[in-house]
Amino acid sequence: MANSNLSNAKSAKNDEFYTQYHDIEKEINAYIEYNPDVFRNKTVLLPCDDPEWSNFTKFFAQNFEQFGLKKLISTSYAADSKKYKIPYQPSLFEVNDPQFDYNKTTTHGKIFTLDHDKSGDGKVDVNDLEWHYLKGDGDFNSDEIKKLRDEADIIITNPPFSLFRDFLAWIVEADKQFVIIGNMNAITYKEVFPLIKSDKMWLGNGFHAGNAYFSTLFAKEYAEGVYNPETGLVKFRNVCWFTNLDHGRRHKPLGLMPMADNLKYSKHKEIQGKESYDHYDNYDAIEVPFTDAIPSDYEGAMGVPISFLDKYSPEQFEIVGITDRDDNSGLKIKEYTERDAPNHGDLNRRGAIKIGNEYKSTYARLLIRKKLK
Repeated sequence: MANSNLSNAKSAKNDEFYTQYHDIEKEINAYIEYNPDVFRNKTVLLPCDDPEWSNFTKFFAQNFEQFGLKKLISTSYAADSKKYKIPYQPSLFEVNDPQFDYNKTTTHGKIFTLDHDKSGDGKVDVNDLEWHYLKGDGDFNSDEIKKLRDEADIIITNPPFSLFRDFLAWIVEADKQFVIIGNMNAITYKEVFPLIKSDKMWLGNGFHAGNAYFSTLFAKEYAEGVYNPETGLVKFRNVCWFTNLDHGRRHKPLGLMPMADNLKYSKHKEIQGKESYDHYDNYDAIEVPFTDAIPSDYEGAMGVPISFLDKYSPEQFEIVGITDRDDNSGLKIKEYTERDAPNHGDLNRRGAIKIGNEYKSTYARLLIRKKLK
């Protein structure tokens, strides 16, 4: 249910989810623990944000001195430019400021910056944030926001899910470091997977127990089990952090059993008791349907679940391809035609296992190979 509901984020009014403070703290602390100087003397940009309400802005402003930041920039998108229209009420913070403009409050984005002790209390924190209206609406594709992107060292945000492809391309175009939230299924996108394969992007530390909780203006529209009326939050399981900042969990190798032990002792009925792992009919690789069933002693190519990336260590395995699109691994050995099966198109998009005279298509799989010492 959660997966199907997250796909609703592609509709305009459900395109924004607001990240919890403790989730941001847990994620960012993982990079700090690995490299205490990762943010030192860096300019951090938080686009696609609502600085007055944003936990991203609050977190980085409160930790400005601790992280050794050079500058913090946070921008918002104008209410009138959003695809969905809801009654808009400016915050008291904005209304009570002398620069409040009744016309600009809905048509212009806002920019918050932090780089010095404005209050004179001897520290730089959230009380020193300065703001003004942007010249435009705050669209990340505008020249105004691109200029801020180019100034920044690191970009961190939870972009609208439906714009994930475009937003990632916007970051990559400028060759910036980043930490962003997205749908796990984005791994299979043709714009995304090459970055994963070439080790230019990987998964972050992750949400606690794999559960991501967000606030949203439309929380009550989600079904029971997704929306929690007690907290007012929605829960999704297929959301992750994408980044090119290093963290320690990424270098922790998986503890795995040899193939013989998996076939004998695996907790998965699909593996235990079999004579061997299934081999794809159209890829020179074996099917491994569970990450914890990867055989430690197998040196050939293996097809593993997309969720393997959450446990991936580049020192332990090499990612050589994916079965969800055109052959990019050099492992594809067969193309099906209508003479083979009525669903030959679907079979060509995935790894296929031949059972008797029939073909079984698998889920999208990452193709990996053990790194030899």
